[in-house]
Amino acid sequence: MKITEIKSCFVGPMISPEQFIAEHFFLFLAKGIMNGYDGNKHYILKPGESCIVRKNRLARYNKVKVNDAFEKVIIFFDEAFLKDFQRTHRISFEQHRSKDAFIRLKRDKLIDSFLLSLEPYYNPSGNISPVFSDLKREELLLILLQLHPGLSDILFDFGIPGRLDLEAFMQQHYRFNVSMERFAFLTGRSLSAFKRDFKKLFNETPNRWLIQRRLQEARFLIEEKKQRPTDIYLDLGFEDLSHFSFAFKKAFGISARDL
Repeated sequence: MKITEIKSCFVGPMISPEQFIAEHFFLFLAKGIMNGYDGNKHYILKPGESCIVRKNRLARYNKVKVNDAFEKVIIFFDEAFLKDFQRTHRISFEQHRSKDAFIRLKRDKLIDSFLLSLEPYYNPSGNISPVFSDLKREELLLILLQLHPGLSDILFDFGIPGRLDLEAFMQQHYRFNVSMERFAFLTGRSLSAFKRDFKKLFNETPNRWLIQRRLQEARFLIEEKKQRPTDIYLDLGFEDLSHFSFAFKKAFGISARDL
């Protein structure tokens, strides 16, 4: 079987629908193209490529079918599993300074062989049987640490985000549609401290500032970059087109379509 003929499967906890990454996970793309964005960089994953997606990061990704096909393998390394692995293998680490949410992995025959070995363990729903899932996760993690020893500095750091520059963080991540609790956590603050610091800095509530900032960017993209509202509203953090259209007209007195 060719490496690009692997079926989609998930191993570990189910993926979160949020744009907040709650647990580390390994992602291998067998078919199609995946585009990712973390507020800092854009990433493209092509067939045969893999990466680690880091927890406690904001990230957005979308899939593009090629020849009407898209297949991926996602294997989660949740904190409970990683702590058990660390105790068993006595892993040490240092704090990793990289801010990237997506860490590209080099292609290697060990990873290819591991992925091919998953096929007998698929159940009818496309998942790996729970009886074998932790064994396969442990096998993959041993392979990754052999190929990329520096991953230990990322995967086994169980600390929470420290206090960050609030203005710089929000200007970089205002496009992400997550709760105020997530923003507070990622900037190293309680929710009450986040709202208090935000008010002092921006002289506005977080919700109102986010809408205004997204609408300002929307107007720039429509007027200057000639982009269509239907192409940008999701990337700017709006949940649906009608909400975006209503907010835009209320803010500027003209519909986005008329621009």
